[in-house]
Amino acid sequence: MRVVIDASNLRAGGGLTHLLSLLTAASPERHGIDAVDVWSARATLDRLPSRPWLTARHHPALDRSLPERLWWQRVELPRRVAGGLLFAPGGATASPVRPRVVMCRNMLPFEAAERARFGRSATRARLELLRLAQSRQFTGADGVIFLTRYARDQVLAQLARPPRRHTIIPHGVDPSMRLAPRAQRPPAELSLAHPLRLLYVSTVSPYKHFAAVADAAHTLRSSGVPIAMDFVGPSDDPASERALTERLAKYDPAGEYLTWRGGLPHAEVAASYRRAEAFVYASSCENLPNILIEAMAAGLPIASSSRGPMPEVLGDAGVYFDPEDPATLVRQLRALVGSAELRAELAQRAFERAAAYSWDRCAEETFGFLSEVLRGAVSGRAE
Repeated sequence: MRVVIDASNLRAGGGLTHLLSLLTAASPERHGIDAVDVWSARATLDRLPSRPWLTARHHPALDRSLPERLWWQRVELPRRVAGGLLFAPGGATASPVRPRVVMCRNMLPFEAAERARFGRSATRARLELLRLAQSRQFTGADGVIFLTRYARDQVLAQLARPPRRHTIIPHGVDPSMRLAPRAQRPPAELSLAHPLRLLYVSTVSPYKHFAAVADAAHTLRSSGVPIAMDFVGPSDDPASERALTERLAKYDPAGEYLTWRGGLPHAEVAASYRRAEAFVYASSCENLPNILIEAMAAGLPIASSSRGPMPEVLGDAGVYFDPEDPATLVRQLRALVGSAELRAELAQRAFERAAAYSWDRCAEETFGFLSEVLRGAVSGRAE
């Protein structure tokens, strides 16, 4: 059996990380799959692992504009699949090939309140179009891979009809992020000069609520609670960036307890987890919160948003707050600062819970599902 991966839209970010990690960990031959072809841009293909069953495939259109890539998907790709299964891990493909498996990667198109945060903008319009396009993709697919129960339930409720098959397969976490919980400093050892070091890693965007976290940190610090907040991540929204930078300038112009480091290379993000003593995650919209899982694997006590799939992922291994109400975060951070025992207990629970998120498991379950869909399609044709 043969699987053809349409990776034409995977060039950076979480989608590319998933592809590379999946193929590195995979043993598709265990599921009767003896060949995997990956079609993508040259830069992506150059990063693929070397495996006897894996072949990198290239077409000049895949290094060109979006219209040319869509043409390739519609016209060229069907000829390349011929008798195999098409897998689109990027979430969508314009190809009509059957059998076809796609992934649900992005919840923003399927949550109206979250789309509305972008106002009247090109991003909002793009999300509306994605909702329509991905809904058609999911209903027409032979299989859909969801990343969480939350995403599955939310999306299936909005589809005109369910996909032929669907499953839930979460991503793994990079082993470099795993770090056993460290000893927690007792409250008596904390001071404004030596505060509890908090970390928030994410993209500065409307649904990530960076400004609310800055407000909560300032409230705590102003009342004498010894915390320092380190923000890490690039910005993809000028208004959200402006709201954050204005607060940093107003609350802490000297950068004593509020810092934003912007986007950092992978190794420096890992180092940020190692330096931190606790983690804040304030997103209100996620499919699978990979950064939250990284913080769990890094052995950190976590204060998390109570929205979306975060409680499903973190369970009882953290404390929760409303990301749009800084006062709820203030209360939870006070509790963490005031109890080394609570921090240590949550960190250990989170670390143990993160063990379920491995790329070996992801790869095994993914290729098992692809094999199931392909065998079902072959059986159906035979009948």
